[in-house]
Amino acid sequence: MPDAPAPAPVVRGDDPASFPHSVLAERHPALIRKVQDATPYGPEQRRALDELLHDTLHGTVAPPADDDWWDTWDARRHAGRSWFSLPFLVAESCFYRQLLRAVGYFDPGPWQGVDPFRPFKLAELETPEAAAELTALGPLAERPLPDQLDALLHGSLWGNRADLGFRLQSTEEKATDSPLVADDSDALLSLLTGPAGRTLCLVADNAGRELIPDLLLVDHLLTHGHFDRALLHLKPYPYFVSDATTADTLDAVRHLIAAKADAGQRLHAALREGRLVLRTHPFSCAPLPYADMPADLRADFASADLTVMKGDLNYRRLVGDRLWPATTPFAEVTSYFPAPVAALRTLKSDVITGLTPETETTLTTTEGHHWRTSGTRAVIQLNT
Repeated sequence: MPDAPAPAPVVRGDDPASFPHSVLAERHPALIRKVQDATPYGPEQRRALDELLHDTLHGTVAPPADDDWWDTWDARRHAGRSWFSLPFLVAESCFYRQLLRAVGYFDPGPWQGVDPFRPFKLAELETPEAAAELTALGPLAERPLPDQLDALLHGSLWGNRADLGFRLQSTEEKATDSPLVADDSDALLSLLTGPAGRTLCLVADNAGRELIPDLLLVDHLLTHGHFDRALLHLKPYPYFVSDATTADTLDAVRHLIAAKADAGQRLHAALREGRLVLRTHPFSCAPLPYADMPADLRADFASADLTVMKGDLNYRRLVGDRLWPATTPFAEVTSYFPAPVAALRTLKSDVITGLTPETETTLTTTEGHHWRTSGTRAVIQLNT
């Protein structure tokens, strides 16, 4: 394996002109208001959300004394600092932890375990766009198997555009034919269609409309014998507004069954038979890169013949949330990973690796910095 490159600067939100600053100053307040409007929380929860709204814009990070998450992941050392001065990944993670605390998600009582983002996730499944995507499965089934797999792989990739957090900030319709800025799809498709008896690990990103194509891809790979078992890594609790949990996965499978999609019944059976296994790990909600993963999670990834990381947040954690030169080889920044790993990601943040100098120059010349964060570009990258 190649040696990992020297660390680049960590992404932060202290520059008012930066994308991370806009997330902290605009997207997070908008999300708090959206949560308040979606669920009839009582005065105590609403007051706590109002305080969080004020603190994120004008105050400092103030972790509660009785929440050991901050100690487990060494986040309490950021107490007393402005949200905008923190590493971006840390600021986002701490914000979502504070939001869940504000609505009583972790506390004994009537709001314990109630996902504040579930109304948005369920609404995603009932949109005309979601219905149209399922309708397209009929014609797809008539195509040759290699064409089906290619379509499902790209459907999983571009499904990331359904990310609810991203849509809070940008409602602009995105073209579906945007080119990939890095494309290892041929090598990945070859690896996906290898011999039977293997294990696939898919680290999910968002629930709702995005999780459906992820599940359809997994169903295809299991049904046609490319893998005997699939591990689906999910968040142990709500995180980053639309991130998928076990409850979201069951909602998605039920939705497929209700829509009379054959994949729904097959996925239901695969869950019962242990061919599709759900995984959660506390590290999935940690403000840290995967390079810092604990030994048991590393062993889980090492047991898989291929791990597919979905979405922007997983990409940031996979390569490190740093301002790498865009031409930094993907294989170098993921050299620590214990098994072959692929990234399916639409670009919604500044971090990027694995581009050719010509690609970076063309994108920057024609689009400025916008191509990194607009969600109109994507990568399929593989490190074997």
